[in-house]
This record gives sequence, C-alpha cells and structure tokens, in this order.
Amino acid sequence: MSKKKYVDVKSEQSDTELSAAEAHFIRMTEAPLGPLITQMATPAVIANIIGVGYNLTDTFYVGRLSTAASAASGVVMPLMVAIQAIGLLMGAGAGNRIAVLLGKKDMDLSEKLVSTAFFTTFVISIILSILALIFRVQLAWIFGSTKTIEPLAVVYMVPLLYAGPFYCMSYVFDPLLRFQGLAAESMIGIGIGAILNIILEPIFIFTLHMGMFGAGLATGICETLSFILLFILFIKRSGVKLKWKQFSPTGFVYHEIIAGGLPNFIRNIMGSFATDIFNLAANPYGDAAIAAITISNRIVMLTASAEIGFGRGYQPVCGFNYGAHHYARVKRGYYLIMRASVILLVVVAIAQSIWAPQLIQLFRNDPAVIKYGAEVLRWQSLSFPLYSYIICSNMMQQTLGHTVIASIVGLARQGIFLVPVLLIFPHFLGFFGVELAQPIGDTCTMLLTIPLQMYVMRELKDPYHEISKKQREEMAEVVPEQR
Repeated sequence: MSKKKYVDVKSEQSDTELSAAEAHFIRMTEAPLGPLITQMATPAVIANIIGVGYNLTDTFYVGRLSTAASAASGVVMPLMVAIQAIGLLMGAGAGNRIAVLLGKKDMDLSEKLVSTAFFTTFVISIILSILALIFRVQLAWIFGSTKTIEPLAVVYMVPLLYAGPFYCMSYVFDPLLRFQGLAAESMIGIGIGAILNIILEPIFIFTLHMGMFGAGLATGICETLSFILLFILFIKRSGVKLKWKQFSPTGFVYHEIIAGGLPNFIRNIMGSFATDIFNLAANPYGDAAIAAITISNRIVMLTASAEIGFGRGYQPVCGFNYGAHHYARVKRGYYLIMRASVILLVVVAIAQSIWAPQLIQLFRNDPAVIKYGAEVLRWQSLSFPLYSYIICSNMMQQTLGHTVIASIVGLARQGIFLVPVLLIFPHFLGFFGVELAQPIGDTCTMLLTIPLQMYVMRELKDPYHEISKKQREEMAEVVPEQR
C-alpha cells in the first residue's frame, strides 16, 4: 500500500468504524517502514542508553572507592544478568508471540500468554532471590571474587537481591509493552528509574557514607520504582489485558512462551556465564585486571545497547507483519536496520580504539587498570561491527519463531566460541589470550550466522509457508498485495 493510501485509510476510518486496536494494526502493517521503525526504535534506544548509562555511572562512582570495589560490581553483574534473564525469558517469550498473534488478531491467546508469563515469573523470582540471599557468599566466589573483593561484593549484593523480584518483573513488562508497539511507555518506566539511580547513588555512597551498601541500596530502590511505573503503564496502555482468569499454566502456553523467549534467555544467561569466565580468566592477574574487564565491558555495552534498541524497534514491526503475511515488509525492515546498525558500530569502533585509554581512565585512574582496560577495549572494538549482523539476524529469527536457529546463534557468541577461548588461550598467551577471546568469538559467530540467516530469508519467499493446506486451497486464487 502506498504512503498516500495509508494516510487516507487512517484519516477516513480512525474516528469512525476502526477501534484503537484496528487502527494500531493498520499503522504497524501499512505505515512507511523508515518512520515506523524509527518511532519504535528511538524510545528503545534511549531506554537502553539510559540503563547502560546508569551502569557506567555506577562504575564511575564505585571506582572512586577502590579498585577492589570496582571489581566487586563486576563480580555481582552475572547474578543480576541471570535474574534479568528469567524476566526476559517470560516477557520476551510472551511478547514475541503476541506481536504475531496481534497481527492475526488473536486477543484471547495473547491474554493467556501475558497473564501466564506475569504470574509465573512473580513466583519464580521470589524463590530465586531468597536462594541467592542464602548462598550469597558462595555466589560471590563462584563469580570470580578474590579475598579483597568478596566482602565488598556480598555487601553490594544484598539490597539488590531484596529488590530482585521487582527487577525481574520489570523485564517482563518491558518487552510486553515494546512488542505491542508501546516503546515510549517502556522507555518511561525503565528510564525514570535509571535516571533517579544516577542521582541517588552518589548521595548514598558519599554523602551518607554508605559505601558499597549505598550503591546497592540506591539501585534496589530505583529498580522497585521502575517496576511500579511499568506495571501502571501496562495496566493503563496495553491493549492486551492482564487477567487472573486468563492464567493458563498448560504445556501449550508454556511452550509458546519459552519458544519465543528461549533465545533471549540463552543470550542473557551466556552473557552472565561469559562475564563469570572473564573474571576467572583475569583473576590470576589481580584486582586491576578484573576491574579493567568490568569497565571495558560496560563501555562496549553502551553502544551495544543502541544496536539492541534498533533491533527491538524492528521486532514488533516484524512480528505484526509476519502475522499478517506481509513478508516483503519483514525483509525490507530487516535490511533497513542492518544498514543503520553497521554504520553506527563502525564509527563507534573507530572512536573506542582511538580513545581507549582516556575512556578507561574516566572510571578508574589506576595505571594497571588503564593498561589492561585499553588493550581489552581495542581488541573488542576490532570485531564490534560484526555484532550488527549477529544481533539483527538473531532478533529476526526469534520473532519469526525459528527458536532452534535463534538459540544456536544466541548460544554461539557468548558460549560455544567465547568460553573455550577464555579457558584455553590464557594458558598459552597470558592476558593476551583474554584480550583475543571476544573478537574470535564474534568472528566465529558471524560465520555461523550467515548460512542460518540465509535459510530464514529463503523461508520468507513463500508467502503461504505458515498457512495450512486447507487455507491454501481456499486462497489459491488470491495474491495478497505485497507491501
């Protein structure tokens, strides 16, 4: 449909026979792709940057306490990523499916997925937080603590775990809003909590002299606030309602949720695991090396968050159009975000390589930390542009329901390729082996992704490959307009 036709339909019908849901459907399936994806992606990019900006601010303030404190925040990170992964498994799993279901106008199953994801995660997150509190000291050692880091990591961890259920539930509502095209509401919920955290953290750490406990307490308070905001926004703005009577803990519903969220879960869990392995690989080189890994990883996360925001802006558009069988729009949207992502990451990789020492120094003015951190950041930047192809392809695979392919790609970058390199190379190359791990992992993952993504794109050539035989017979003479 042309841009003019879209505008005419919208202006003629939106105030008469079209419901809000129908108007939203027309917008998602017929609006010009460039402005539509930009509108979806901009709030997601902003929310991601604010969230990672908080992580950088946390690293900045904690780094003012000591090198061990800076390393302690990195040790706790895998645990928080794991809690986040549970929320994203259920939230992104339900969200991926409801984007397609809303394209098919199936509201009943959408509500069952949302309600089941919410109530299930609520119970699981409470159980996990209680267990983590009980075994907090053991977890600190598992995640790579040294004798000087462990007490700081435990103190920092405690308030975060009390807020753990709210943090986990926030990552249920975040994707559920985004996959309905409500990216601005998601941005508000996540963004306000992160901004408040940036304000509260120096007050708690320095003004109130609470140190590492203050850093964790400020974060826990703000994570709880984000959950409350997201909950309110979901209740008020979501077209898919949260209902206890729609809670359906059946094998079919859980299969739908897990199939949609498993790639997200694998990416996050493997990210947590890879961070742990990074810390353990850097452990023989002291607190400075662990602090350097923590800082460089968070700098890379800042730009990666923008790239992920592009992908998240595309996912609801991809899901709606796939559900409506508008496959040409699915592919055009993919190529659009791919071009934008490659340009962004090439520019950032060059900047990170040039100013690596200065960037590390912003967070910890320790010669050893700067030396280790600058080397790690430059090697990570070498393969950083490859991430654009990997993440855009992975998000498309996930939204289209290619669970096995999306899970393999999600597992590859931080698991199949990265972990063996981290376990083997340092024994022969020392810290240089740690530095080489991420670029080798990225390159191998890119080579694996190419044939898998080619298969996914070939599947989209047949506009009826998801339609039953009976429907094909009924629609044999119908050729849908390709948008």
